[in-house]
Formats: sequence, C-alpha cells, structure tokens
Amino acid sequence: MQAVNTLQKTLKSGKAAIGAWQMLPGSNLSRILARTPNLSWICVDCEHGNLSDDSMHESVAAIAACGISPIVRVAEGQHWMIKRALDAGAHGIMVPLVRTVEDARNVVKFSKFPPTGTRGLGSPFSVEKFDHSMGLMQYYQQANDALLVVLQIETQEALDSVAEIAAVPGVDVLLIGPTDLGNNIGHPSLTGEYAPELKAAMAKINDAAHAAGKKSAIYCGSGEQARTFLDQGFDMVNTSNDVALLGGAISQAVEAARGSYVHAGVQGVKKAAGY
Repeated sequence: MQAVNTLQKTLKSGKAAIGAWQMLPGSNLSRILARTPNLSWICVDCEHGNLSDDSMHESVAAIAACGISPIVRVAEGQHWMIKRALDAGAHGIMVPLVRTVEDARNVVKFSKFPPTGTRGLGSPFSVEKFDHSMGLMQYYQQANDALLVVLQIETQEALDSVAEIAAVPGVDVLLIGPTDLGNNIGHPSLTGEYAPELKAAMAKINDAAHAAGKKSAIYCGSGEQARTFLDQGFDMVNTSNDVALLGGAISQAVEAARGSYVHAGVQGVKKAAGY
C-alpha cells in the first residue's frame, strides 16, 4: 500500500509534494486535476467545498485510479467523518481546527485500526483504491502505516501547543491555513501581506513539525506562492483551488476577448465588419 500512496512516497523521498485542491463535485473534474503532470496529491475538500458524501466517494475513486493520492479534508475531526473518508479509499485525511494534544490523539485513534486505534474494518471500497488484488485483511495489516494523518494548525491554542501536537505518534503532517491562523491570532491578512507575527507563527509550526520528525504543509493561493514556501522549507503545498483557477481563467479569457474587440473598434474595423 505504501508504494501506491504517492504523497507518502514523495514526502519520504524528500521531494516537494505539490498538490491540487478540489472544492467542486464531479469525477470528471477529479480526473482533469489528477492528470496534471508532477502532482502527488489532491485534496478533496469536504470542509469548505461543495462536496457531499457520495461526491467524495466518486472523486476519491477517480483520483486514485489516475495514480494520485486522494487526501480528504473532513469537516471536523469526528470519528464518523474520518471513517467515511478512509472507507472511501482516501490515502490520508486532513483535519481542520485541531486545538489540543488530545484532539490530535483522537484523530490518530479514529484513523488507525486496533490495536493502535479504534477504526472499524468492513468497507468494500477502500482496498481497491490501493490494489485490486489485495484482500481485506491485507488492507487491515498495512493501512495503519500506509495512510497519512494531516492536522491543521490554525488557532492560538494549537500554536501554543504545536510542539506537543507534532510529537503525537501517528501524526504525519502539520498544515497551516494562513488566513484562519492570522485571523485567530489577531493578525489577519487583509491585504494579502503577512504581518511579522503571522510569519513568526508559520515559522514556528514549520520548525515544530521538523523537530518532531514530521512534515510541514501550507495552503497556497498560487503556484508562485507555493514556490516561495517550498523555498522556505515547507514540504507539502497546493497550487490554488479549482474554483479560483476556473474563475481566474474565464476572467482572463473574457478580458482577452474584450481587449481585441476594443482595439478593433478603435481602428474602425468594427464598423467595416458590420458589427
């Protein structure tokens, strides 16, 4: 199973784990994203995205079939939400608003089979997202080591305990959401610029993850921003999300068309062409 988890393999290799972010439903959209060269993971966002449980199942299957790791962001670190994501075949889970060491331990417990955790076995869908030839008991024996746990650090409470949270066994990655982190610690990024206090908090999380032998991740709004954070030592980044990219691409296309139209009008071509 570990050989199939492209995100885990990339992180273990020390290479940059570059991903995409899906907020809209649709397995065709999932396949378009997953066929992008040089990606190792895609977040299926069930926290802020427009994705139902059945849409999540379909996207996880489509992404995994393309040889990319589907990572499901659940709405909250509840046992049943984590179970649904992993039973769909997610290669890992992303949990928002982890505030305490106890929260972190519970997420790990809910994500692992006994004796490490309390996850129940029985999904007929999870095995095939790794290896069609694998049996259910093989999945049971390998899943604890092959699935990733990504925790979001985005509150002052979590920041104060970040070293202890990072040290929890079974936690693989600490992820920063800069907007929510900045809002929560009293230094919102209203203009797109990060206050020195927010930069210091982000560096503290990055350092805490690495000091505990874990990986660090951060949500990015563009490929350029992702490159900046990779240069700062983060291990895992995304390159915007499908909603922003779709809206931006359409806006650019419309402006390109308008520019041509206006230019033609100024030159008198509009009238000559019968517009």
